[in-house]
Amino acid sequence: MINLLNHHFQSSIQNNKMRRQLTLFLSSQNEEIEKIRAEFNPAQHELISAHVTLCRDNEIEKPDVVIHNIKTISLVQPLIIEFEPAERFENGKGVLIPARTGNQEFYDLREKVLKGIQEFNKHYLPHITLMHPRNSTCTDEIFDQIKKYKLPSMVTFDTISLIEQTDGGRWTIIEQFPIVKSVL
Repeated sequence: MINLLNHHFQSSIQNNKMRRQLTLFLSSQNEEIEKIRAEFNPAQHELISAHVTLCRDNEIEKPDVVIHNIKTISLVQPLIIEFEPAERFENGKGVLIPARTGNQEFYDLREKVLKGIQEFNKHYLPHITLMHPRNSTCTDEIFDQIKKYKLPSMVTFDTISLIEQTDGGRWTIIEQFPIVKSVL
């Protein structure tokens, strides 16, 4: 499986039509978030469900190392990320829910996943995108509406998903890796 993934990663890098990333999908506490995304950014809502990106495609170019690392992860409880209120970005065009400062468990998880990879962004800010500036535009009126929603301040994650997008189409799940191991 690792050799197949490695071949697939290398070919995707060469033709730039395929992207892969490691993602933490929201499995609960996502109802209000998905309502916002469906109403104000239906194009992105169709491409991918609400999530926090764990590792971007340029960080997982060594799939054999990454997959091995993920399979060795054994948390005793789900990862918890705490979030701030929604805010605008990209000159106000997009909207995201940024993580609070801290969230050391998220960075510890990234470090475990990317162990043995020379360089990776240690300052990546976890977030949930509500409106992606690539395919939506937030206005003051829309942002006022978004601020009325009751968004979660804390979300739990127990699975890492390897996902893939081809030619800008819908993201698909290639493989999922539970990170919380039960103790018998």
